[in-house]
Amino acid sequence: MENVIMVTFPVQSQAYQAFSQIKNDSVNSAYTVLQMAVIKNEDGKISAVDGFDSGVDSSNDTVTGGLVGSIIGILGGPWGVLLGFSIGLLAGSIMDTNDVSDNSSLIEYASQELQSGQTAIIALVQESDEAAFDLRLHGFDCKIKRFDAAVIADEVEQAEASQKQLAKDAREKLREQKCADRKKEIENKRAEIRKKFDEITKRA
Repeated sequence: MENVIMVTFPVQSQAYQAFSQIKNDSVNSAYTVLQMAVIKNEDGKISAVDGFDSGVDSSNDTVTGGLVGSIIGILGGPWGVLLGFSIGLLAGSIMDTNDVSDNSSLIEYASQELQSGQTAIIALVQESDEAAFDLRLHGFDCKIKRFDAAVIADEVEQAEASQKQLAKDAREKLREQKCADRKKEIENKRAEIRKKFDEITKRA
């Protein structure tokens, strides 16, 4: 089973320790880690602070590509701003908030669980035994949540499309506002010019 696993830590140092342990044993008989990143919520801004890539999607550990990279991009982009990473106000273009009781949305889950100052690991993992990955995290103060990787890939695709639409709408609104402002300025200039002609006419 291919899963996206999110592990939240109240203590940042433990997240780094766990990340290092999993990275050092990323391929074994029970699970294979394709990508993994440590992310942090700093005053509502989500960013990656460390990363690991198996080499399939990227040749380095920046995790700028692949599913995990896309997830980070969504959490740190406009959706992150809309969600506020507090009570999870998810826009209806992805799903209705009444439909997230099954916690199938990683974006919704992250907005509720990853509070300001907290750290998490997000990993794309193929597992034959979920207990083995959980055992790797034994002894850490953390919360583990699994999501079907295919479902999350589809959610991310929808979110990316919505982000593009948000950007397009914002540009159009700004353009309309500029046009409205210019029209107002033009009318003010017209009034000033006419006033000057009116003054000349009065003198005649």
